[in-house]
Amino acid sequence: MTIDKSVEAKILRFHHVEGWGVFTIATQLGVHHSTVDRVLAQSGLPKIERATRASIIDPFLPFMVETLDQYPTLSAQRLYEMVQVRGFKGGISHFRSKVAELRPRKRPEAYLRLSLNPGEVCQVDWGHFGHLQIGRAKRPLMAFVMVLGWSRYVFLRFYLNAQSANFIDGHVDAFNTWGASPRVCWYDNLKSAVIERDGTAIRYNPKLLELAAHYHFEPRAMNVYRGNEKSCAAYCSPYLTCGVG
Repeated sequence: MTIDKSVEAKILRFHHVEGWGVFTIATQLGVHHSTVDRVLAQSGLPKIERATRASIIDPFLPFMVETLDQYPTLSAQRLYEMVQVRGFKGGISHFRSKVAELRPRKRPEAYLRLSLNPGEVCQVDWGHFGHLQIGRAKRPLMAFVMVLGWSRYVFLRFYLNAQSANFIDGHVDAFNTWGASPRVCWYDNLKSAVIERDGTAIRYNPKLLELAAHYHFEPRAMNVYRGNEKSCAAYCSPYLTCGVG
């Protein structure tokens, strides 16, 4: 907590001149006692070590920790009922706050911020634009969309279905239009690119692999439930949000 210099001056005056204790100063100035400790420590005074008072919840802490380790999503209410049966006489409010401190927390996963170089990455997807009535037939209007990650340049071509042949054709037309292919093509596990997936084991469409070998690009399927990778679509262009892959 950051405080004004005037409050720091009052803390030092009340302590050195008036002889007030830390908790008295904190109460009268409306600040936390740790703030008072910090100001006094910065002035050269050693931090005052205070004895921790025993709590009625202390005998039940080992049981609470063990239970939460085994059942990390167990509700505080259910755990409260369990310790009550074992003799706990305290109230639910303090108990809930203690459970919040003890509950195991999932370690956050680190993500690398996307930084795209020119010609490095593109993202490919199908977009669905409703249907067309052609004679008596109702055909889906599908858009093949390829977006360059760095420039956000968009290639879009419409087809009457999302079959593999049109998917390959869209790549060829995009590369011919740009006069080059990117080093990596990203796919959000759409069926035109990924036939089967089991974790990191991926079976790509053989036609896509042939195309990749010819144009020397790397097909890469996004990891499932990895929002930072899917955010490449938003990073590249809003066009990729137009339909379902």
